[in-house]
Amino acid sequence: MAVDMKMPILIVDDYRTMLRIIRNLLTKLGFSDIDEATDGTDALTKLRSRYYGLIISDWNMQPMTGYELLKNVREDEMLKKTPFVMVTAESKTENVIAARQAGVNNYIIKPFSGEVLKAKLKTVLGDF
Repeated sequence: MAVDMKMPILIVDDYRTMLRIIRNLLTKLGFSDIDEATDGTDALTKLRSRYYGLIISDWNMQPMTGYELLKNVREDEMLKKTPFVMVTAESKTENVIAARQAGVNNYIIKPFSGEVLKAKLKTVLGDF
């Protein structure tokens, strides 16, 4: 099944520069409906008011981290099946394991290229 390039994607990061970088990479890959949130709390509000086909979230944010957002998403009946990709500058094994146990679909270590993003998204969404 082909990936819907028009599906809404929510990117979550507390750094505007990182939001812009991820938005630009997604746009270059062909995605067009991209929304932004600056922390987990903001993201949850948006997730509960609109359907998103994918969440790409940073780990380190305040007041709600990406890890806490992931746990909230997986505990919510309406959201729990939404594909979730965690992005972080930390490559600690325990963080990767915790994210996997919490139900993350994939994990990207910063910095990353458009090719890395595409490869990670292919494992989550399929070919596009």
